[in-house]
Amino acid sequence: MTDAFIESAGVAGDAPGLLFLDGEQSDATAKKLGPFFWICVGWIGLIILLAFIANLLPLPNPTFQNYSAPQNAGPALGHLLGTDDLNRDILSRLIYGSRVSLVVGFGGTLIGLIFGGIPAMISGYRRGRIDTFLNTTSYVLLAFPAIVAVIVIVTFWGHNLWKITLVIGVASAPLIFRVVRASTLSYSTRDFVLAAKALGASDRRILAREILPNIMPTIVSFGLIAVATIIVLEGSLAFLGLSVQPPTPSWGNMLNESATLLSGGKGQTNPWLVIFPAAAMFSLLFSLNVVGDKLRSYFDVTEVKL
Repeated sequence: MTDAFIESAGVAGDAPGLLFLDGEQSDATAKKLGPFFWICVGWIGLIILLAFIANLLPLPNPTFQNYSAPQNAGPALGHLLGTDDLNRDILSRLIYGSRVSLVVGFGGTLIGLIFGGIPAMISGYRRGRIDTFLNTTSYVLLAFPAIVAVIVIVTFWGHNLWKITLVIGVASAPLIFRVVRASTLSYSTRDFVLAAKALGASDRRILAREILPNIMPTIVSFGLIAVATIIVLEGSLAFLGLSVQPPTPSWGNMLNESATLLSGGKGQTNPWLVIFPAAAMFSLLFSLNVVGDKLRSYFDVTEVKL
């Protein structure tokens, strides 16, 4: 028996849903997502959990120079991932440094959704002059290289974590606007939206109860990929010395410091200084992209012309 379902039309507050006639859909869900999807979800969840409870873990201070520990050493029992050139524990710096990437990635995406997603829903639903103005503005902003604007603003405004998150989040808003607006346009003329209008539902109710639940898969799948992109951008800023300043640990700073040491001709021969931060960043970015792409495929978020 094939997966049978009935699409129900939502009216005045009930978003359209899928009524499944048997239990086969849950099995199909597991088959579509697959075990690798859940492994990636688990890895993302583990990194978030470790970053959240880092203060409760038996880890040395990530900025403390422990002169009784070996300098620039590889993995060992006392230091599972080794130490850097200042006798600091690499595992501790990785876990604490993940906070910077997670705050900038998820915080920047959330800010981008606020400044880009909300106007995009209004623009795609109301059309008219509002849509023309916001749409044109987004094209103008996208024409200017975002990375240049971020570098200039961060350079003159400061390297505080929250300032960096805000600047990157605002810079990502135009692209998020394009994606959310395109998705909103595809639902704004559907029958269930027209039925809600005919029954006297307000624009706010239609946007919140009819359109938002339907475009949420697009927002989530694209948002996860945006998180990965922003984390890479923060790492790029760290290489330019424009991210959070040492001794505050971040994956970008660790890669920058280790690359400088290994290429500086100072006799530094510890490749783990580069391998562990790079592996941590790669695994998180890879997992975010896999989860976002799997969700896009599962919810059938089709490509649209932006």
